[in-house]
Amino acid sequence: MGKVVLVTGVARRLGGRFVRRIQRDPEVERVLGVDAITPEHHLGGADFVRADIRQPTIARVLAEYSVDTVVHMDVTGTPLGSGSRATVKETNVIGTMQVLGACQKSPTVKRLVVKSSTNVYGSAPRDPAVFTETTPPKSLPSGGFAKDTVEVEGYVRGFARRRPDVAVCVLRFANILGPGADSPLASYFALPVLPTVFGYDPRLQFVHEDDVIEVLRIASHEPRRGTLNSGTFNIAGDGVLLLSQCARRLGRPTVPLLLPVVTWAGSAMRTVGMTDFSPEQIRLLTHGRVVSTVQMRETLGYEPKFTTAETFAAFARSRGPGLLPPEALAAAVDRIAALPALGGGHPPTQSAN
Repeated sequence: MGKVVLVTGVARRLGGRFVRRIQRDPEVERVLGVDAITPEHHLGGADFVRADIRQPTIARVLAEYSVDTVVHMDVTGTPLGSGSRATVKETNVIGTMQVLGACQKSPTVKRLVVKSSTNVYGSAPRDPAVFTETTPPKSLPSGGFAKDTVEVEGYVRGFARRRPDVAVCVLRFANILGPGADSPLASYFALPVLPTVFGYDPRLQFVHEDDVIEVLRIASHEPRRGTLNSGTFNIAGDGVLLLSQCARRLGRPTVPLLLPVVTWAGSAMRTVGMTDFSPEQIRLLTHGRVVSTVQMRETLGYEPKFTTAETFAAFARSRGPGLLPPEALAAAVDRIAALPALGGGHPPTQSAN
């Protein structure tokens, strides 16, 4: 008998991609895709089970199909369809509690993989240059998706203590980008003009959708020799990009604003539905966030195929040209930065006489 894998959140594009990928693995016999909404994309040969993970019915699904591996992908920062932020929070937190409760009762579940986020570290002015998996945040996120992920991981740690026989793998993904990215940050980069916080140029990390799918697949199987597929791992592409570099590569002009103005603009954008410019995203676009991926390579045994820069390039190509050609925008910014009045260039030296 091969593995029976249950995947939550399959109505989303990323969840659908993972379902189609995992069922091609020879050791997998059956894949179940679970969501409260029927997906618009196909799931290959997987079985779709319409179920709301916020309800106890998920326990019956695990028992009926003798599931041994659960990949919990329904932890996200964006609503699906006409959903609201309240619905997203319920799915993230209450849904995770129900999934973990079902796994705890199931005698067949042997492996649990949870899609988390580097949002758990927050973004603060006194943050370390690089977060490791054991670095505590300077200040816990106070709301939004970041707070959801903190709560989710707390429940997962409790489950791991109660069921030490289950291999638990938590994957903290950096900002996920790619041609099909659907996230608040992707919506921000889609704006024709990017509002930024005056005086700040944060460092950002990205992970490509293809790497997300592959690392989830690896984590859902038994570890290879010399690796360990349980624990908590930061997942990100090599390198970092400054926000200003991202804008230039997109061909998007930026409008530096004072922090109170950015906060007001973010609230206005959320009200009219332009983008979810939440307080946590404003903090990210102020202070940035960089994580170490040493454990991903040395313990999990995964090497990303895309760097942060390559991931962003793939995303930029999928969005088409911006208002300004990237080359022309970069040249103009460089010329302005070189003006002596702005501290650039090298003024002529004065004679000692």
